[in-house]
Formats: sequence, structure tokens, C-alpha cells
Amino acid sequence: MKRQTRHACIRRMRYSFPHTYGWLLLMGAAALPVGQTSAQTVEPGGNAVPSLVSDGAVPAMPSASMPQRPQLLVQLDAERLGPTPQAIRRPPNTPIPPSGVPVYPSAGLATQSIAPVSSPGNSKAFHKIELDALTTHEGPSALLPAWIDALHDSDLEDPYYVPTAGSGHLVPQLMPLRKKLLDHGVSFAFTYKGEAMGVINGGVERGMSYVHELTAQVNFDLEKMAGITGWSVHTLVMERAGHAVSHDRVGEYYVNLQEVYGLSGNVVAHLVDFYAEKKLLGNQMDVTFGRMALTHVFATSPLLCSFMVTCSAPVALKLDPGFSVYPKATWGSRIRMRPTRDTAIQFGAYSVSALSDNPSGWAWGSEKATGLMLPIEFTWQPFLTRNRLPGHYVVGYAHDTTRYPDQIGIGLPAALVPAAGRQRSAPMDMFWFEGDQMVYRRGGRNQMAGGYLMAGYIHNTPHVTSISDQAYGGLSFAGVIPSRVTDRLGIMYSWYHVSDRKAAGQILRYDAGYSLGTAVRGPQTNSHIIEAYYAIDATPGILVQPEFEYMIHPGETRHIPDAALVGLKLIANL
Repeated sequence: MKRQTRHACIRRMRYSFPHTYGWLLLMGAAALPVGQTSAQTVEPGGNAVPSLVSDGAVPAMPSASMPQRPQLLVQLDAERLGPTPQAIRRPPNTPIPPSGVPVYPSAGLATQSIAPVSSPGNSKAFHKIELDALTTHEGPSALLPAWIDALHDSDLEDPYYVPTAGSGHLVPQLMPLRKKLLDHGVSFAFTYKGEAMGVINGGVERGMSYVHELTAQVNFDLEKMAGITGWSVHTLVMERAGHAVSHDRVGEYYVNLQEVYGLSGNVVAHLVDFYAEKKLLGNQMDVTFGRMALTHVFATSPLLCSFMVTCSAPVALKLDPGFSVYPKATWGSRIRMRPTRDTAIQFGAYSVSALSDNPSGWAWGSEKATGLMLPIEFTWQPFLTRNRLPGHYVVGYAHDTTRYPDQIGIGLPAALVPAAGRQRSAPMDMFWFEGDQMVYRRGGRNQMAGGYLMAGYIHNTPHVTSISDQAYGGLSFAGVIPSRVTDRLGIMYSWYHVSDRKAAGQILRYDAGYSLGTAVRGPQTNSHIIEAYYAIDATPGILVQPEFEYMIHPGETRHIPDAALVGLKLIANL
């Protein structure tokens, strides 16, 4: 949607010149690579003579044998130059829709990772992933030079969507049914995700472990179903089964080395989502309420969920009871807005209960609320250079009002309590920074048709948490093999630091000769994980992803030096 700003109009005034000169200059500028500017003189016969110069407006010097003529200046402008043809060319064999946005719920993504199937207030729009901005202005992007900022004049049509599963469907014969249901406001997905991981070196023992999940996801667009503008309902039920590799074979109890498993365990039908969503103020505000997980929208991204260990949020947050992690849902509500066209802010309030409460997801009465989680998150979403390279830079903070025990005193024998000093319970605070930036496009208008760099840091209150700090960095590159433009390579390094307060309590017990329990082999400090995958878009509806993981100091002690694992993830979308 084209949105004009006063700032943009001032820029346009700089480009106002006679019609013939204007077209010649713009055509010359559009042909330049990033980092160059065209300053042109025009011969009496109308022939433009371009002169390539560095950033800035530098006029071409006239020849001594030629009469002096008016000289025109053109600043390099990423948006007006437009992307290079190679950067936006659609790969001929890609199954990704032209918009890059899935028509139906996509396998491997939580329900809030995709949009409702309609765009409230716009009968012509199919659906809309992003909200409209509250103002027509830019935020931090306005401080960037024009040759970097590709957003200053208009909104771009690239939503933040990452296909983490094979594009398309296994049973194309269902497409007429899908289309008919979609016309009536119902969209659905049925997905199988299986993960087999085996220890090939180090750890506790060699061997292979297998886990899987079956997910049924249905979205109801109440605008199409009943004419209720802006309303939709999201539901998700899953079955999980298997035996995870982390505990028995690796000796790791904080970090799940397989995404599929963890909280729900072997449950036939775990209720993950049951919440309503309302678009307000002409699609400028989004409100959700009901049963949901924080990690649908806070401290997460589709890029993170292409990895096993970090999906659907960094481990340091997933371990906190107040940060209900997918598939653990809780009662809550969230409000999201876009103050400017390059920023977003969201905040919410969620009930807090132990992560182990209500493992089936249906027994709501069994959950014992201990407090309130209050998260807030700010996102800057720039588009950089003429090739529209998207970035996402997130700063978040959350406060859990629950009072947790002092980590130094957990499991401490009575004889050692005086040595531990004063202990006190306290609420928990969480802080996170996460960023990802596309660094190249591989072709195709889909936002993910290229390569990203990413990094993040998480800090929890050390006094009352087990993992106080985590840092990670990595890459996610598409089209590494030229003939496989929809495949994706991912590599990530993560560092985990055990709370110093928890470690101090373990040292007291260890030095006094007390056991630390069957899961802990000694006072804990740090661990490191390197994860690498190559996701193969094998056939419509199927993604095959070989995995490699290398963990240094499993269990966060020196008793197990390392563990190397290999495995395979397979996602099939009906």
C-alpha cells in the first residue's frame, strides 16, 4: 500500500526536473550497482552521458570544448533504484506462492506464525500477515542514508514469513476441498514431524532415539463465516510420542536436543491452542486472548524454528515457568501494534503455573496459578539496500510476579543452611535481544529467498533461575547449491551459563560430601552446542532435514567432555 509522507515529498522535490532530463537520469540511476550515483549531462541531441561517482551528489565536469550547460544532481536512493533483476527473479521450480505467504496453515509453525485467512476491512485482500501502521512515518529507518533505506517512501509487500516445512501438500486432490472450505472461512493443516537422533561419540551411551508429533491445526475466519468483522479463532491439537535422546544417552537435563518432545511427553491429544483474535482500528491493532503459549509471539521467529534446539524460543527462556513454551499453553492476552511502518510493539499478560501442570492441555482446573507474567517487546524491521533485505531486531523484557525460592538453598541439607547465608524468595525478570538480517537474496520475491545472519542474548534473574544467561549466533542460507534454490542450510552456536547462585549451592553440597542427585554429576558451570542442518525440499509436502549436533560439557559439568549426534528430521504436510 503506497503511503506518502512529508519526508518523502521533500525527497521528491529533489527529483523534480524537466520531463526529458528526469526520465534519462532515473533510467541511468536504476542501472547502477549499489554504492554508485549517476550524475549526467545531456547533449544537445538528447544523448545522456552518465558519470559514475561514489556516494553523494557530484556533478560531471564539462568538457573544455563544450559550452557550459545546467548540471543535474541525483542522490542514490535504494527505493527508487529498485531491486536488481536477479534479486527478485522467481525461481522456475519453486512451489512457494508468488506472495511468499501460505494460503493455508503451514506445517511446522504455531498458529500465530500465520495470518487469519482474511484481511479485516478490505474485501479485496486475501489475507494480511502484517498490521497497518498507526502513522505514515518511519521510525529508526529514517536515520539511515537514502541508499540504504528501502522503506522511506512506501510499505513493502514482503511479510515476515519463513517456510520451515516442505512447501505444498502430499495430497493435492484435497485442494478443491481446501479451496471450498477457505471460501467459507475455514483453513486447516495436518502435519507429521518425526525426529531421529543418535549419539555417535561421547555422551553417556551410544544409540538412537526417536520422537514424533502429529498436529491438527484449524483456523476459523468469523468474518467469512458469520460476517463478524475482524474476528478469527485458532485451534491446534497435537499428539506426541517417543523417547528423547537428551537425558539417557547424552546426560543433558536443561537443553532438549530434539524439538519434538519435552513438556507434554506421550500424550494422545494435547490441546495447544484455543484462542480468539480481533483486528481493531482498521487493521492497526491486533488483540488475542484465550489459551496460548508466549513463545508463539514473544522471543521467537520462524528462523529460530528451523533449528531443533532453539525452536520455538531460546532455551534460557523456555526453562522459566512463567514463559509458557509451546506446546504448554496458559490463559492470557496480547496486544500488538505498529507505531511506525518499520517498528512493532506488543505486550501481554499471562497466567503463570508450573510447566509440568496440566500435561494434557485439557485439565484447566488442575493448573495452580502462582502469579502473572507481563512481557513487552519492541521490534525494528528495516528493509535495507535496493534489494529489500529485511532485518528484525527485537528487544524484550518480562516480569513474572511469582516468588521463586533462592537457588542456593534448593536441596540444601539443614546442616549447610548457615553456610549459605541469607536466603530470600524473589520474582523473576527476563531480558532478551534477538536480531536477524538478510545479507543476500537468492532470487524470488519471497522474503526468505536468500541468506540470514542471526544472533541473540538472554538474561534471567540469577537469584531464582537455573540458566541465567544464553548467547547464540548463526546463519540460515537458502540456495547454497545453485540448482536447489528452495533448500536451506542452517548453522548455530549456543552458549548456556548456569546461575552462579545455583552453582554456589551445588558447591556447598559437593564439598560437604552430599549427593547432587542422579541428574547432576558435579557443580555446574557452562555448556556449548553447535547445530547444523540442511533442509531439503524433497517433494511438494515433504521436507527432509539431516541434522548434526555437537555438545561440549553435557550436563554443564566437566564429567562428560562432549557428545556428537547425527539424525534426521522429516516433516510431511497433508
